[in-house]
Amino acid sequence: MHSPSPLVVIFGLAYGILIGGWFANGQLSSTFYDQTCPYASCIIREVIKQALESDPRIGASLIRLHFHDCFSEKEAIANNNSARGFDVVDTMKAKLESICPATVSCADILTIAAQQSVSLAEGPSWTNLLGRRDSTTANRTLANLNIPSPFDTLDGLKFKFTNVGLNNNTDLVALSGAHTFGRAQCRTFSNRLYDFNNTGLPDPTLNTTYLQTLRQICPQGGNGSVITNLDFTTPNAFDNNYFSNLLSNEGLLQSDQELFSTAGADTVDIVNNFSANQSAFFDSFVESMISMGNLSVLTGTDGEIRLNCRVVNGNSTTDDSLLVSSI
Repeated sequence: MHSPSPLVVIFGLAYGILIGGWFANGQLSSTFYDQTCPYASCIIREVIKQALESDPRIGASLIRLHFHDCFSEKEAIANNNSARGFDVVDTMKAKLESICPATVSCADILTIAAQQSVSLAEGPSWTNLLGRRDSTTANRTLANLNIPSPFDTLDGLKFKFTNVGLNNNTDLVALSGAHTFGRAQCRTFSNRLYDFNNTGLPDPTLNTTYLQTLRQICPQGGNGSVITNLDFTTPNAFDNNYFSNLLSNEGLLQSDQELFSTAGADTVDIVNNFSANQSAFFDSFVESMISMGNLSVLTGTDGEIRLNCRVVNGNSTTDDSLLVSSI
């Protein structure tokens, strides 16, 4: 395994999640920074607003960092050369360090950034529980096994959600609804367009009109890094159109469409409900986000408060020893 550069050190796992060892919620509080850094959320929100002026994708990218941080680390297969937004988190951290030195963890920055990103995209808002500390370890091998993949079947998705302590129905469907904004690369779904499961045919669950549209964007053998909207109807808004798309067999990723097109699945009724009732989706999404953010946190004197979210304190560079879990 090659030694990563400082810029490839785990940015995730700030939560202190040691994959394969999930622990109970620590002492998190909605008022944790009220005295030590009362404007933390406002600072993070302003950084996101500025970033959105030139990059409408950034909100979705930040919530993806928060989500993947609960499953993996930066060099996991699903993140490497895909996860983005690290420079924006750097800006947040630098501003917070200038005002509240060594106070706000990178874990909490990602948590707040996800909530603010959803709010700025016209989605629901909620009160975060804060007080996480940052991990000094990760396990890339287990991350590659645990992180949900765009190619996963419903059974695979259910296993991975259950494995980290989330439920495999409402949490799974609600959190998948974050694909109501953002973009995906052709390489994450092009197999559905031409050679699904090595059949030489497209995915039979894919709407044929939508298939032709996607083939124009992602021609066979073309550039796999080309991006397209996860939700083609309202790509930058946080709403329930993602679920309406699934009902029309217009989910972009296999892992999206599996929620609705798997015969007899308990997720089908949930998709139908969220498609018909945006408030029900928003309520469930908030509940699932809070549950996910409370998994396996480090608090008190455990872990550390990173001064630079790209490296563990005291290390200007890193090696693979920092990617080995201590469990």
